[in-house]
Amino acid sequence: MKRTGIFLGLGLLVALILAGLVSTAASSKPDGLDATAREGCTFDANDHITGGNCLAKSAKEHDAKDSPLANYGIRGIHNSALSTGLSGVVGVLVVGAIGGGLFWVIRRRTPSDREPTPSDI
Repeated sequence: MKRTGIFLGLGLLVALILAGLVSTAASSKPDGLDATAREGCTFDANDHITGGNCLAKSAKEHDAKDSPLANYGIRGIHNSALSTGLSGVVGVLVVGAIGGGLFWVIRRRTPSDREPTPSDI
């Protein structure tokens, strides 16, 4: 059990470092899906669609656009690198907590872990 805890702790530490530091170096250029959706349109200097026919023309605002972690950052933090890094750390912690909670709930239990029943007494 001790080795498993060390392994999981180191894995969490690596994930937090990657989320906090490496995420700030992520490319601001569109990924493959975005690039494909933008094919066929023309854009102005501010990257707004000015013409053409593409999938991105029908894009709408996301329902969670005003959420605290919208757009890969934390609302209220104006330093974009810090905001992106912290949102990555928060994301890792939330996913880790949910995953850990699910594993704890569905884990196998040995007979000594379960509550005694009247037939055991």
